[in-house]
Amino acid sequence: MAIEDQGAGGNIAHTGRDLLETPGLNRDAAFTASEREQLRLTGLLPWRVVPIEEQVELELEHLRRKGDDLERYIGLAALQERNQTLFYRVLIDHLEELAPIVYTPTVGQACREFSHVVRRPHGLWVTPDDMGHIPELLRNAAEGEVKLMVVTDNERILGLGDQGAGGMGIPVGKLALYTAGAGIHPSHTLPVSLDCGTDNPELLADSHYLGYPRPRLRGPEYEAFIEAFVEGVLEVFPRALFQWEDFKQHNAIRLLDRYRRRIASFNDDVQGTAAVVLGGILAELRHRGERLSDQRLVFLGAGAAGTGIARMAEEFMEREGTDPRELRRRVMVLDSRGLVFQGREALKEDTLPFAVPTPLLAELKMDSGPRHDLEEVVEKVSPTILVGVSGVAGSFTERAVRAMARGCPSPIVMPLSNPTLNSEATPEQIMLWTDGRAVVATGSPFPPVRVEGRDRVVGQANNVFVFPGIGLGAIVSRAREVTDGMLLAAAETLSRLVSQERLEAGAMYPNLQELRPISREIALAVARQARSEGVGQLCSDEALESAVDQEMWEPEYLPLA
Repeated sequence: MAIEDQGAGGNIAHTGRDLLETPGLNRDAAFTASEREQLRLTGLLPWRVVPIEEQVELELEHLRRKGDDLERYIGLAALQERNQTLFYRVLIDHLEELAPIVYTPTVGQACREFSHVVRRPHGLWVTPDDMGHIPELLRNAAEGEVKLMVVTDNERILGLGDQGAGGMGIPVGKLALYTAGAGIHPSHTLPVSLDCGTDNPELLADSHYLGYPRPRLRGPEYEAFIEAFVEGVLEVFPRALFQWEDFKQHNAIRLLDRYRRRIASFNDDVQGTAAVVLGGILAELRHRGERLSDQRLVFLGAGAAGTGIARMAEEFMEREGTDPRELRRRVMVLDSRGLVFQGREALKEDTLPFAVPTPLLAELKMDSGPRHDLEEVVEKVSPTILVGVSGVAGSFTERAVRAMARGCPSPIVMPLSNPTLNSEATPEQIMLWTDGRAVVATGSPFPPVRVEGRDRVVGQANNVFVFPGIGLGAIVSRAREVTDGMLLAAAETLSRLVSQERLEAGAMYPNLQELRPISREIALAVARQARSEGVGQLCSDEALESAVDQEMWEPEYLPLA
């Protein structure tokens, strides 16, 4: 008897030592006595048969003994490479504890130290030297049909900047959460690093650096490199969903606009962040009985995330009936030079749509001077919602937050920059400066804050609440495109899934342990929206529901035939 690697769709038989070294099939000590005999495993494992539930307990014991989170990250990576089913069982059953290890914030440290901590590189690496044979590389990397790729060029990793080859930690971690959150089988996923060099001098000077040791491609050469990769994907995996991840702002927006209708794709930094932030805000406003159209939003940070959230918020306001001419009063954006307004020097193309008109600037008494900082904008605009995506620690100053609290009885304050050290302010500071009246959500996990003898829960605006469901819905519906309507459907669905209990505790988001049912509901909403817009397959709600359930893999040891 032998086990066939069904995940890869092949007929390669595995027995004995070969079986134990195949992560998708290995069960370690969970192989039964009869299985050990039939699969030539007798004598290769200790005598006792250990069920998966006990294996989970033991793996947690191992992880909790480790001295720091980076060691835990390395330990989980080793488990993933040894026993895939057990890795995902551990992750799913303890998602709230382990998601910050597998992904943010710990993955940031893993990316920085990648060349020194990686044991067994995972995924597909494409360099400029490979441009002539990218389809061959894709076929080498795939275990079978690839339904989902997470692709990065490593230039803007979290808030850490250019991490070169180390950026691979992001797509690997993201896809682990796709599987944990939405059940997309790991054999159908592929993490990709477009290693087109690095401008990080520390990496180039590191004799142990594993990446492509050249200055980063720019201009036409970079464009040709991206085009060659997309062409290769369309040739080998034309139906795969393509997620752009951690590209520099202007590249991110330009590439998304160029390719989103040519290959089913979305950018999680731009669109996933926008959907999860909007979803949390809508949940809190529903709790209050208020509309987004009646709020005043100020964004500190005009990168891909900031402009993406602002754009989606404006689209939702328009759907609520807001006059487009009113939007500049409702949504204001600040970049590193202050408020974005018409006539200001050094405005970038991505921020032009958010420029405050000159008449409104005068009306707000901000018509003099070349710069208007956050404190001045808060004083003059009196926002009800403040969103930080600046990447600059401490940029929500006490003066600005106190001014906001004077003009709003219950301000919504969202310091979203990752990792934790980059947060615009801590929840404890915000609660202190607002006399405990603020509702706070952060990008990284923070503990509850004690306010007047009661714990106020800090919700985490974690993209994981939406991207697994978006991906699953797009895959199941066979969407030709990931539309703005599909992303709004994800945001609105998330907002309805935050319980009254969580909202009353101060959290704008669900508990992370609820991720799988949340992803299922979002996938159904996204698939239905794709159908209604004519970009997905036409089938009944019942058929879509069945397809979603069939796609959601459950990591368990099935009986061997």
